[in-house]
Amino acid sequence: MSRQKRTIDLSIKPKKAIVAGVVRAGSDDTELSLDELVMLLENLRIPTVARVVQNRVVPDPASFIGSGKAEEIKDFAAKTGATLLVVDDFLSPTQKSNLQKITSLQVWDRAFVIMKIFENRAHTAEAKLQVELAQYRYEIPSLKGLGHQMSRTGGGIGTRGPGETEFERHRRKLERRIKGITERLEEVRKRRRERRDKRRRDGVPLVALVGYTNSGKSTLLKALSKDETIISANQLFSTLDTVVRRVSYRDGGGFLLSDTVGFIRKLPPELVAAFRATLEEVSGAALLLLVLDSSDKDPVESFDIVIETLKELDADKLPRITVLNKIDKTGESTEFIRMELRSRGEDTVPVCALTGDGFTELLSKVKERLGEEAYSSGRNEYVSQWDDFNAEE
Repeated sequence: MSRQKRTIDLSIKPKKAIVAGVVRAGSDDTELSLDELVMLLENLRIPTVARVVQNRVVPDPASFIGSGKAEEIKDFAAKTGATLLVVDDFLSPTQKSNLQKITSLQVWDRAFVIMKIFENRAHTAEAKLQVELAQYRYEIPSLKGLGHQMSRTGGGIGTRGPGETEFERHRRKLERRIKGITERLEEVRKRRRERRDKRRRDGVPLVALVGYTNSGKSTLLKALSKDETIISANQLFSTLDTVVRRVSYRDGGGFLLSDTVGFIRKLPPELVAAFRATLEEVSGAALLLLVLDSSDKDPVESFDIVIETLKELDADKLPRITVLNKIDKTGESTEFIRMELRSRGEDTVPVCALTGDGFTELLSKVKERLGEEAYSSGRNEYVSQWDDFNAEE
C-alpha cells in the first residue's frame, strides 16, 4: 500500500540562516544551545550568517524575541541575503506567523530543524514511520497559523457538513493518519516487549548505550563487538534504529549491547513520543553505559541533559556506568571531568573508542555489575531477530 505524501514541506533548502535565541532570567546555556543549533543547520548544509540574542525575563508571547528585535533581523537579512530565521526554541503558530510577517523571512524553530535531520537519517520502515508520526503531531497545532488559505468552508460528499473549514478537513485527515501509524507502532512495542520478556526468562543480559548525539556510541559498539559492518558516522543522529550486537569477555561469556537514537537539548516531545517504541529498549536494559564526549565544551551539562531525557523514559534509576569517550582529544582535562562526575556518585570510565584505550577497565566493570548473568556463545538468535525486525517493511 502506497504511503500518503507527507504534508510538511521539508524540501526547502535556504542558502543562509540567522539564528536567534532568548536569554531567560537565570539561564546560562543560551550560547551553548545556539552553538548546537548552528551545528544542526550545518548537518542540513545551511550556513549561519548571524546569531541574535535577546535578553528577556520570558519570551514574548506574540513573537518570542519581540517585535523590535524582529525588525532588526529584517534589516540585517536584507544586508546579508539571509532567507531563513531559525529560533532556538519551540514556537507557537502565532509566534511563527508574526515573525514571518515582521521579518519577511521563512521561519523555522528548533523542533523543525531536528525533525528535518531525523527524516534524512531514517532508513528503515520503522524509523520512517516514527519520524512521519512526529511530523504530523508537530503540524496539527501549526495549522492554525496558516491564515485565510485554510479558512475556506466547504460542503458536499465526503465532508462533515456545509460549514466545515479547510483546516478542519485537513486536521481530520492528519488525525486519521496518526491513528493508523500509532496502531502499527503499537504492534512494534508489543513485539519488543515479548522479545524482552523472552530474553529475561533465558537470562540474557542487555546493556544499553545512551548518551548525547555524536558522542561516539556507534563507534564504541563497533569496537566492542568487533563488527566492522556497523556504520559509525561523524554526524548528528546517525543512529535512529536499535542496533544490537554481542560483546564477549576474554575469558568467555558476554552480553548484548544495544545502541539507539542519541539525545540533545530541547529534543522535540513529538519525537520522544514517536520513538517511544525504540527508546523503551533502554528501560528494559540491565545496565546503561552513558556515553559522554569528553572533548565537548561542557560534558557535565551534556550529562545532565541525558539524565533528564532518561527521566522521561523512567530509566534514570537503572544501574549505569558513565563512559568518558574521546579521551584522545582531552588529555589531562579528562581527570577533572571524571572527578566532577565522581563527586555526584557516578562510576566513570575514560575510554577511546577508536584505539580501545580503557576497554579492559570498562568490560571489567560491566562484568562486575552484571554479576552471574552472561551471554552464552550459542545464543546468536537474539541478535539475528533484532536485525530481521529492523529490516522489515
